Amino acid sequence: MTTDKPITVKRDCAAVLVPSGEPLSLRSGSQVWLTQALGGGYTVMTDHGYTVRIDGRDGDALGLTDAASSVTPTTGDIGSVQERVWQQLRSCFDPEIPVNIVDLGLIYDCQVEPLPDGGHKASVQFTLTAQGCGMGEILKSDIRRKLLEVSDVREAAVELVWDPPWSQSRMSVEAKHQLGIE
Repeated sequence: MTTDKPITVKRDCAAVLVPSGEPLSLRSGSQVWLTQALGGGYTVMTDHGYTVRIDGRDGDALGLTDAASSVTPTTGDIGSVQERVWQQLRSCFDPEIPVNIVDLGLIYDCQVEPLPDGGHKASVQFTLTAQGCGMGEILKSDIRRKLLEVSDVREAAVELVWDPPWSQSRMSVEAKHQLGIE
C-alpha cells in the first residue's frame, strides 16, 4: 500500500529515521506519503524528504488502522512450534524493502527448544543488508515481540550478527523476482 496523495499527521507521533535508526517526532499537521505498510508498521516519506518508520500502534496518527492489530498472530496449534515461528518471522519486514526478512535472507539461524517448565524458547540470529544500517535494534525488537506472539513460545532470544556478511545471494528466488533481481 502506497499513497500518491499526502497524509496529514493528526497528532504528534514518534518515528524512527530510516536507515539511521535515530528517533524523531512527526508534528501534528505535517504531511507524509505512505511508502510501505507491512509487518505491523508504516514507512513514510516526510515533507522534508526523510524516510521514517512509524510503529503500527500509531496508525491513528496517520488516519490509518492500527497495523499492529491487523497482523494475525500465530496463536493456533496448526503446525509445529518451529513451523509457526518461521511463519511469524515471515511477518517481519525491513522498513525499506517490501520483502519479509526470511526471504531477504536476513535470518541466519532459528532454533526452537522446549523449556523445562513447559513451552518453548525461540532463538534467532539475524543480520541486516548493510552494517551501517541503524535499524538493527528496531528489527530486533520486532522479531522478539512477534516470536512471543507464537503460542507455546515463552522465551525469545534475538541476536544481531554480522558474520557472514549479507549478500543478495542469500535472497530467495521469490524475493529476487519480487525486486526484479535475476
